[in-house]
Amino acid sequence: MISFSNGVSKPLFFTVLMVVISSFCMVVSAGNFYQDFDLTWGDKRAKIFNGGQLLSLSLDRVSGSGFKSKREYLFGRIDMQLKLVAGNSAGTVTAYYLSSEGPTHDEIDFEFLGNSTGDPYIVHTNVFTQGKGNREQQFYLWFDPTKNFHTYSLIWDSQQIVFLVDNTPIRVFANAERKGVPFPKNQPMRIHSSLWNADDWATRGGLVKTDWSKAPFTAYYRNFNVQGSTGSRFMNGAWKSQQLDAYSRRRLRWVQKNFMIYNYCTDLKRFPQGLPAECR
Repeated sequence: MISFSNGVSKPLFFTVLMVVISSFCMVVSAGNFYQDFDLTWGDKRAKIFNGGQLLSLSLDRVSGSGFKSKREYLFGRIDMQLKLVAGNSAGTVTAYYLSSEGPTHDEIDFEFLGNSTGDPYIVHTNVFTQGKGNREQQFYLWFDPTKNFHTYSLIWDSQQIVFLVDNTPIRVFANAERKGVPFPKNQPMRIHSSLWNADDWATRGGLVKTDWSKAPFTAYYRNFNVQGSTGSRFMNGAWKSQQLDAYSRRRLRWVQKNFMIYNYCTDLKRFPQGLPAECR
């Protein structure tokens, strides 16, 4: 219950309260694709349906397609439900990521690498700081991501980045600035997604090429949700650090033990002079 001091009118109190709240530029949004995103490339291969509740991206021999958010975000939680390209999707990549602009950009990536029919999808994750990436971890999914929609989430705060699949954490990238490793905390980022041909590397290192007789390839998006800070003034304190509880830590270990297929932090051949500082 709110009490009011003598001499302060209720209308004035609420006016001041709204100014204070707006200064934090916090957004809690169950998104509408018409309102929250721009279709950025691919001509009519990117489409919005159902009053803004469903979006699709398609890829054919001529072009892929993509979209990005109208707003920028600095810290928060972002959820998106995707249904990935079905059937023989070898050579295709569905990318869903956060990115700032410029040569020293920050970026947080989910990339879903297409497969030959019957093989599991690979989730390729990466983190770029000040234009430098090379922090890949890859996982098999423990379900068929083409049959139903599944939720892919990013939690980003000043201390860590958490990648989640259906609310199960699969990767944590911790702030290691004390070791001299830059961390993405100063550049606001937009949400991007694209569907494109990457058959020079995406499936079995490029050995399996895209079968264009199966085109168009289509991925679907729904139930976008964001909780975070946005606008012209970004308040670092507006989104607090989100720590994993004991159950989530157990789930993280389960995924990494059973489904991780590549971790740059254990690739001694790639880093013969020593693993990156954040891995030590």
